[in-house]
Amino acid sequence: MDYTYIIISAVIFVVLFLFSGIRIVRPTQKGLIERLGKYQKLANPGFHWIIPVIDRLFYVNVTEQMVDAEPQEIITNDNLNATVDAQVYFRVKSDEESVKGSAYDVNNYQQQIVSLARTTLRNIIGTLTLKSANSERGKINSELHETLHKETKSWGIEIIRTEL
Repeated sequence: MDYTYIIISAVIFVVLFLFSGIRIVRPTQKGLIERLGKYQKLANPGFHWIIPVIDRLFYVNVTEQMVDAEPQEIITNDNLNATVDAQVYFRVKSDEESVKGSAYDVNNYQQQIVSLARTTLRNIIGTLTLKSANSERGKINSELHETLHKETKSWGIEIIRTEL
């Protein structure tokens, strides 16, 4: 019996198995390696090898990102409607705890930031008159930034700036 085909097939299988575990983490990302569903370690930019089928690599973008809190009608303190939207610029901090927090402590942090920004704007502008809301945009912006920064800190997110 000729074992050549069996040996060649086994070698090809082993080589393909080894190559299927190669992962590349780009310089703009960090990676979270999970083994059997449990966090194992942080993967910094570069080449990494994971055990196929057992390990999984999740990528987290650590560059500055922007989300748009779509325009919304807010009733001011003097019962007039104000249409307000905001852009929030943020990034996931690149230390291990922050990357883990952005992946495990909050579900879809981008959508959560949008929801938090919309709610915060309603709370802030609801206490102002339309005239004061127009004249105090800087104050509203800084209050929005401060609130978002405080709330997202535990998620491993840094709010860079907000714009109304």
